[in-house]
Amino acid sequence: MSFKVGVTRDLMTEGGGPCFAPAAFDELAKAGIPITWEWLPETLAAITPEIVARYDGLHVNLPRVTQASVARADCRVRIIARNGVGYDSVDVPAMTVRGILVTNTPVAVRRPVAVATLTLLFALAGRLFAKDRLVRTGRWDDRVELMGLGLTGRTLGLLGAGSIGQEVARLASPFFGRVIAADPYVSDATVAATGATRVPFDTLLAESDFLVACCLLTPETRHLMNAAAFARMRRSAFFVNVGRGPIHDEAALAAALRAGQIAGAGLDVTEVEPIPADSPLIGMDQVILTPHALCWTDECFEDIARTALRSIADVAAGRRPAHLVDPAAWGRARPA
Repeated sequence: MSFKVGVTRDLMTEGGGPCFAPAAFDELAKAGIPITWEWLPETLAAITPEIVARYDGLHVNLPRVTQASVARADCRVRIIARNGVGYDSVDVPAMTVRGILVTNTPVAVRRPVAVATLTLLFALAGRLFAKDRLVRTGRWDDRVELMGLGLTGRTLGLLGAGSIGQEVARLASPFFGRVIAADPYVSDATVAATGATRVPFDTLLAESDFLVACCLLTPETRHLMNAAAFARMRRSAFFVNVGRGPIHDEAALAAALRAGQIAGAGLDVTEVEPIPADSPLIGMDQVILTPHALCWTDECFEDIARTALRSIADVAAGRRPAHLVDPAAWGRARPA
């Protein structure tokens, strides 16, 4: 019997093909055993017990994978391959208990997310969208009122100095006067190697002209950027989030923007996705909003898909996959 793989339908285009290069599925042929794949029959908010009983591996984008997903005795799935770096949508401890491996794709998104971060930083500093509106509304001569911010004398602050934070630091260092980062789990030397300086969280808040959240969403980082945090930032500072929406308290962010406690924000992620139509952020000209997709490019998505599908092929062949979220899970892996 072949190893059967299900792919969530949020990775399918309206034309019925994958949103990444179809050649990425060639990775499955490298297992050396027969592997078949198909789209899941329906769009799901969460993976159901019926799905995990039908497939040996799942390539998952947005649907949640919970303890309830894998609770039944007829659970067949052996690997959950996340399409991206974040895994807060997967109950990893519950998967480990059941001997199910969880992988992600941290290297594939590292450069694209860093480039997306720079895109938001440059757009905010240059007041890109405000100047675009000037042209479209026939107010060309008002451009003198929309002076941008030079970066060589400004400080970029990074909330998180993991893989993506380090890449942002490396790319951004030539543009900024200083790059600082707050991360209790990364050494001073590692941060320094990227051209940045590790500082306490309070220093990050007080000294950043642009503060970028690029950490994982964990119980520790949920609402780390709250009303108290925004109050400690400079009134001229900008907040950028390319990590996960719940890292910031969105009501507190809106209040800080409304009160002028900070100058603006660039958000590729929001606390609720899609962002509610009545969110006050939508009506704020000093806020740039993108739909958790600014890093999405053809190169990025093919690399993500190849990495995830390669992990599935490795598990099908009995090999330890790269990028295990819980390395200890390999010792508990479900048998073929």
